[in-house]
Amino acid sequence: MRASLLVLALAAGAVLAQDPALDKRVTGLAHELRCLVCQNQTIADSNAPLAVDLRNQIREQLARGASEREVIDFMVARYGDFVLYKPPFKATTLALWLGPFALLAAGALLLWRRLARRRAPAPQLTEAERARAAKLLE
Repeated sequence: MRASLLVLALAAGAVLAQDPALDKRVTGLAHELRCLVCQNQTIADSNAPLAVDLRNQIREQLARGASEREVIDFMVARYGDFVLYKPPFKATTLALWLGPFALLAAGALLLWRRLARRRAPAPQLTEAERARAAKLLE
């Protein structure tokens, strides 16, 4: 029983792997979607189990006749805009697009303020303060 299941599974995998056009479409879509586990890799580049499942899901949907747009819409409906490796610029993804620039600007402002404080000349002492300091040093 197990041997026959294994043969069927291998045969099904061989049939799926024999369509280079489908493989190309799956790979193309997999490069557009973010791995939800790794977060800075596409599902094409990730070997996480979830990425493998998502690639298989893409393959199944494309094999059933779904278009690339329908597959992407399905993934976005299920996982949100975060699943897109290049999310659209809209109100809900504003932080994703502008966050790095805001952090960079804040860091530059802090650096500028720190350097400006360092460059400020030391306050000059008055004659009375110098006389008092000289008395204390004696």
